[in-house]
Amino acid sequence: RLFQQCVVALRTIQEPDEINQRAAKLLKIVCILHLCAAPNEDYIACMIHAYKILVIMGSTRAKRLCPHIAAWVAEVGRQAIPAQFEVVDLKDWLLPMDDEPGIPALGDYAFEHTLAWSRKVSDAHAFVFVTPQYNWGYPAPLKNALDHLYKEWTGKPAVIVTYGGPAGAKCARQLRQVLEGLKRKAIATIPGFRLSHDRTKANTGAIDPATEFAKHGT
Repeated sequence: RLFQQCVVALRTIQEPDEINQRAAKLLKIVCILHLCAAPNEDYIACMIHAYKILVIMGSTRAKRLCPHIAAWVAEVGRQAIPAQFEVVDLKDWLLPMDDEPGIPALGDYAFEHTLAWSRKVSDAHAFVFVTPQYNWGYPAPLKNALDHLYKEWTGKPAVIVTYGGPAGAKCARQLRQVLEGLKRKAIATIPGFRLSHDRTKANTGAIDPATEFAKHGT
């Protein structure tokens, strides 16, 4: 199974005989799905094998902004790479808190809802977690969804996208640590979007992310 390959990137030349006269740069390229297997190396990530990406919403609260932001993130992803992005709402998945009697790492699940969740996660090649920051942490339903499984997450790359009044840097650090515990490679870039005080205080559940976060692209 291909793990990585090295290629020589030649500098710009004018004549063919210059090839042996110019210094070349050795690049290590690895599929993003295998990135976790070499955590101590710097690679150019390749999304070519990430056919199906789940955009998992971290919030299940009433009047949440997460559906709008997750849908926007998925659309940005579709415009960036040729992959299938599916938004997953944890509110649609009945996962009672820590209800499995067995150890998730063993994969011996007792309940159909866990088996269904296992199949959903297993079918994905990569993940994007879109989550708000609550009291410097990320929501309990997201932690519960992660803890219901183990092997299904292992070895797959993940992107963390946070939002909130303080943008969500603290909850992103916590979530990144948990993903590392699940033997997953969280992508280094972690977008954090700051909500205005007026938006947070209004608590309407409505938002146009492209407009609200436009300043982040400048």
